[in-house]
Amino acid sequence: MTAANDEPPAPAQELARLAELYGVATSYSPAPDRTVPVPDSAVVAALAALGVEAAGPDAVRAALAVRDRELRERLLPPTVVHWTGAPPPAALAALPAGTRLTVETEREQGHGQDPDHGGRRAGERRERGERDGGEVPTGDGDPGEVPTGRWAREWHGVAELPLGVHRLTAVAPDGRSTRAHLVVAPDRLPTPAGRSYGLLVQLYSLLSRRSWGMGDLGDLAELAGWAGRTVGAGFVQVNPLHAAVPGAPTDPSPYRPSSRRFPDPVHLRIEDVPEYAHTEDRERLGGLLERAARLRTAVLDKGALIDRDAVWELKREALEAVAAVPLGPGRQAAYDAFRAAHGQALEDHATWYALAEVHGPDWHAWPDGLRAPRSAATARARTELADRVAFHTRLAWLTDGQLRTAQRVASEAGMPVGIVHDLAVGVHPQGADAWAQQDVFAAGMSVGAPPDAFNARGQDWGLPPWRPDRLAATGHAPYRDLLRALFRYAGALRIDHVMGLFRLWWVPRGSAPTEGTYVRYDADAMLAILALEATRAGAVVIGEDLGTVEPGVRESLQRRGVLGTSVLWFERDWEGDGRPLPPERWRADCLATATTHDLPPTAARLTGDHVGLRDRLGLLTRSAAEERTEAASDTAEWLALLGSLGLLDRPAAGPPGSDEEEEIRAVHRFLLRTPARLIGVWLPDGVGDRRPQNLPGTWDQYPNWRLPIADGAGRAVPLEELTAAPRLRALLEVYAHIGSGPPLLRDPGRATDRVIR
Repeated sequence: MTAANDEPPAPAQELARLAELYGVATSYSPAPDRTVPVPDSAVVAALAALGVEAAGPDAVRAALAVRDRELRERLLPPTVVHWTGAPPPAALAALPAGTRLTVETEREQGHGQDPDHGGRRAGERRERGERDGGEVPTGDGDPGEVPTGRWAREWHGVAELPLGVHRLTAVAPDGRSTRAHLVVAPDRLPTPAGRSYGLLVQLYSLLSRRSWGMGDLGDLAELAGWAGRTVGAGFVQVNPLHAAVPGAPTDPSPYRPSSRRFPDPVHLRIEDVPEYAHTEDRERLGGLLERAARLRTAVLDKGALIDRDAVWELKREALEAVAAVPLGPGRQAAYDAFRAAHGQALEDHATWYALAEVHGPDWHAWPDGLRAPRSAATARARTELADRVAFHTRLAWLTDGQLRTAQRVASEAGMPVGIVHDLAVGVHPQGADAWAQQDVFAAGMSVGAPPDAFNARGQDWGLPPWRPDRLAATGHAPYRDLLRALFRYAGALRIDHVMGLFRLWWVPRGSAPTEGTYVRYDADAMLAILALEATRAGAVVIGEDLGTVEPGVRESLQRRGVLGTSVLWFERDWEGDGRPLPPERWRADCLATATTHDLPPTAARLTGDHVGLRDRLGLLTRSAAEERTEAASDTAEWLALLGSLGLLDRPAAGPPGSDEEEEIRAVHRFLLRTPARLIGVWLPDGVGDRRPQNLPGTWDQYPNWRLPIADGAGRAVPLEELTAAPRLRALLEVYAHIGSGPPLLRDPGRATDRVIR
């Protein structure tokens, strides 16, 4: 029993209670047997970012009184979730007896208005009448329990609502009234019913002899068409293609975008824009093509790094010429439909880019009136810059069109999934989304990670987090709109740091990453919105769940049909002897891979080249000899397992890496032996590339996000040579007989399986 003098002082207890009421953690557990308290300063800062003053005992007590009153007076939380086929939500069942519910179905902005959207149309906004249960009297029952009897009979009116996000009004007998959002979601997301394998690639690194110095959407369509028809691949996964913050230089990381909702026009294949053929200034375009050829040659033939800024300078000039060409009637109608579907969000996006051209890319440094998207000054500037706003609006539409074309090509090539797009965990604090959605971002906070076994100092990713309270108050509208925009052209979506649907590590500005705290989100609502939008699009979702994951998260994701991510080198029996996990013990509901963009390519791992790279850059925390010994031991254990399973075509002879190509094939035979539904092949592994695309812990010491796919000698390999490479063909031959036919994707809304295109 804790002694009285060991009890925390009342102010600490009150702060902890206030924090709990707002989902702010006062401690966390990096391991099951260890609990780490977080600094009070982090708790106070997180509460402040949520609009709660907690600096001092009096402020804490006042905030507690306000919060307690709010919770007493609210009949329902801001967002209520109903999973189809499940009992009534506990929040509804706990309403006072005699409470009447009124439901309005919502015609959600952007959905049901877009003629290109592949999902079902949302219902018209209307009051549901008495006949279909529009007003539903609640029955009696204990709070938190789902009662039976009369309530169960009356519930049918709400339970029969179509999938979507609806408005719910509850009026209690004592006169209290609350409006809430009701999310009606399918019980599970679409998931692969069969098995398939695919290629993983960073698009900028995939140059062809037609691209303008970096890989583009034309190259992506070419790769998908080849991979689907020639080697039976089921998908191609790419890096985030979100719009970047312009600059000199631009931040090359695809994981710190200006906007996650709209794609970056730097990925456009200029010649594939229909208006390109009708551009009158052929001399100007000819000059740009010559300069683009020099950029391409420098990368492919002379060993230069990818220069994204130089590529964009050329493409921007070309697109300005192309945008001067009037659209034909059909194209104009499609453009108008795109603008209508994206509404204010698209206008804000284009306005930010127009303003950034004049005032620079950091909106915090703009004139006062322009820092708010709804100010009179911004409205005047939007009118004055109408031509530039229209230009950036057109670019968003053109890029969306080529992304949709890539997915169509993949589908027509027989890919059951197609293009797997990547959703970054956040956005750049200076960018378009942070400007346009200031009301839903937590000011003064940054997303990161607490200290762990891989990084004792923690991490600060420099990305402002969404406020969970503001998301809930809007029915998670920003999140819905984001997912809907991405699912327009995605066969599947990979969610980076999928644990962020449950909680995120918030770091106060100016503090070390160790001095942050976790803030919880409404995971049930986040998953329900994800299931809703994925089902409407018929798309699979893959969660990147590597690293420290709190108990229950992977189980919740699996229950809803979100696939996990398993990387070979991390799959060990951590709760047992720590040895490599045999293939039959791997989970089935995952994308299994040998490596990722943040890890060494397989050839470097097998030969130990990754240790030499980190040693040259001064990144080792132990001696190079110790690091090499540990790496060699790790690799030897895996090769021994591969040999014991008969996956190496010859007995292992010589040191690891002595027969590199065969060992890489053996790694993939092992992945094929696991029950994983999806298996990913890192495309650079097909030509022996040694260099990681990103080396965590570096900034200017290593050319992150600027390397073309290269062979073992570091020579860039263009797409045309890559697809003809005997080494790649031999590697992909491992998957020649995967499955017994084209894998199906299960649509949870139907009784039978179907191939979702």
